[in-house]
Amino acid sequence: MLQSTRKFAWHLRALAAVSRGRAFTSNTFRPGTLARHPSGSRQLLASPATLAASRRSMFIQTQDTPNPDSLKFLPGVPVLEKGQTMDFPSVSAAQCSPLAKLLFRVEGVRAVFFGGDFVTISKQEDAEWRIIKPEVFAVIMDFFASGLPVVTDAKPNPDTQFNEDDDETVQMIKELLDTRIRPTVQEDGGDIIFMGFDDGVVKLKMQGSCSSCPSSIVTLKNGVQNMLQFYIPEVVSVEQVTDEADKVAEKEFSRLEKQIRQKDEEPPAENKT
Repeated sequence: MLQSTRKFAWHLRALAAVSRGRAFTSNTFRPGTLARHPSGSRQLLASPATLAASRRSMFIQTQDTPNPDSLKFLPGVPVLEKGQTMDFPSVSAAQCSPLAKLLFRVEGVRAVFFGGDFVTISKQEDAEWRIIKPEVFAVIMDFFASGLPVVTDAKPNPDTQFNEDDDETVQMIKELLDTRIRPTVQEDGGDIIFMGFDDGVVKLKMQGSCSSCPSSIVTLKNGVQNMLQFYIPEVVSVEQVTDEADKVAEKEFSRLEKQIRQKDEEPPAENKT
């Protein structure tokens, strides 16, 4: 009788564990989830019986951003140090990050961005989140279970650096960016980097979900510019700037898009009998 009771209790615990392992919605992922592969088959992305304790307890959530082509993934563990960010607009820029390189292998991923506790994925316009999300979940979970460093030989963007030769206006601009503006932008899966101040014009670089967001110009003018002008009368306007790496990435992405379109437009080859 005692043996039967123990066996029954064991079965109840096993059923409860399986039930917990299948908690998967459009915004969450737990180990043991069955997900549909693009081919149509169902695959077990992770199994509690075969994973380390850290992986079993990982609970990944997603959060929408103002950019429909960018999605914020929150693994529940630190990605970088608090306040730090790192932008990977292309595969070539991701060579310093094992995690970013793995994420770029997911078909449809256009750009990757890291924050203190999140990863932002920007997809190609014609890609579908229902296909990309399960693969990104699996990559993030496997990576953090491996114990590998997120970044190897590069430094993330820290808080805005204050230089000795900064005048009072520039110091006030940087202070407002760090305390009022950057935290809000990072909540949306992106970042704003101070690039310079010249003749009343504040030059800023948009990263992450903000870099390709349709409303980024509105954010700059109606949000950032208005706040800076309210506190700092010397600010005349705010402009978005890009660096050489962004230009190269955009050029490479445009070239790839052109190749894909040409391939799609090619007539099917005739079968020779």
